[in-house]
Amino acid sequence: MSAVVLGVGMVPFTTPRLSAPYDELAEGAVRAALTDAGIGLADVQQVYASYVYGDSTCGQRALYRVGAVGMPVINVNNNCSSGSSALFLARQAVESGAADCVLAFGFEQMQRGALRSRWDDRPDPLGRFADVAEQAQGAHDGVPVAAQYFGGAGQAYADRYGTRRETFAQISVKSRNHARHNPFAVFRQPVTVEEVLGSGEVFGPLTRLQCCPPSCGAAAVVVASPEVASRYRPGAPQVSIRAQAMTTDTDVSFDATDLTRLVGYDMTARAAKAVYTASGVDPGDVPVVELHDCFSANELISYEALGLTPEGTAEQFVMDGENTYGGRVVTNPSGGLLSKGHPLGATGLAQCSELVWQLRGHAGARQVDGARLALQHNIGLGGAAVVTLYERAG
Repeated sequence: MSAVVLGVGMVPFTTPRLSAPYDELAEGAVRAALTDAGIGLADVQQVYASYVYGDSTCGQRALYRVGAVGMPVINVNNNCSSGSSALFLARQAVESGAADCVLAFGFEQMQRGALRSRWDDRPDPLGRFADVAEQAQGAHDGVPVAAQYFGGAGQAYADRYGTRRETFAQISVKSRNHARHNPFAVFRQPVTVEEVLGSGEVFGPLTRLQCCPPSCGAAAVVVASPEVASRYRPGAPQVSIRAQAMTTDTDVSFDATDLTRLVGYDMTARAAKAVYTASGVDPGDVPVVELHDCFSANELISYEALGLTPEGTAEQFVMDGENTYGGRVVTNPSGGLLSKGHPLGATGLAQCSELVWQLRGHAGARQVDGARLALQHNIGLGGAAVVTLYERAG
């Protein structure tokens, strides 16, 4: 049985200073997705709630603002890929026949400043990652850890292929150009390459405007069987999940001679290959992608991991404009994590929402003409990578 995305919804992402509490954010997204699907909460048989920072059962707290109707609620934490992990579980539940209408929603009420662990009295889940990064490039006190990982990966790529700093910066310029048409995005003001490069060095090729900000928000998705989708949205084009794969790290991720592997290149490549094999779709046939651009360096690296351009050609891909409107594939029409924002538990479901709007033809000024296939890529260090291929039927 295939799984159909019956409804999607999200609330505008914002900065921690301006954010409502997480349960209010989640309520808004869930209500929007249920309305879009044309159902009530009582029609949902299972729920997966994704978030990273929060106590246990935050998902129930948020859902009870919409209603307490007794179905199973499972809380999911897979770092930055939590939202897509919840979607993965929802899709499995529908495809297996365990349920025919499932809600996945994600949210994050983040604090200002760089990501950090909240628990210093127990083993750090990213301890092995930290050891590999320090072995490769030394210790750098005062630099956010995630920036060290992804900046180091960007520098490793640049050292290998001679990539210019302007190329990394151009990705942020493209991101802002896309976000200016997205009412859900945090940062919608266009920037220039010069402004990006002059925004303050962070690590490796990264400057401040090449790093996603801490942000708050929520998104939700209803996944259903084709029969349920036809009942609640009769005659409407169905957007189905044609293929999906989740991978985790293997020992190759911890190769100190190649930090691109540490930040998920191989996880992504394996998941993408599985999706292309299962679907029979070539990456060259995909016109629109939402990929995990937590840093500009990771967007550049991910072009190749996802097979959007051959290995070693990402710089030419960027400078030729093949990653935007008028090029080969529009990447992050939403503005991506760099501009839309990255509330960790919501990100994967916000990516799904954007791509469903694209395939329905409801993306407004962001619309990619004629899109019938769409690819999503979401990673979390620690680690998990989820790649999802969507298809519009009819």
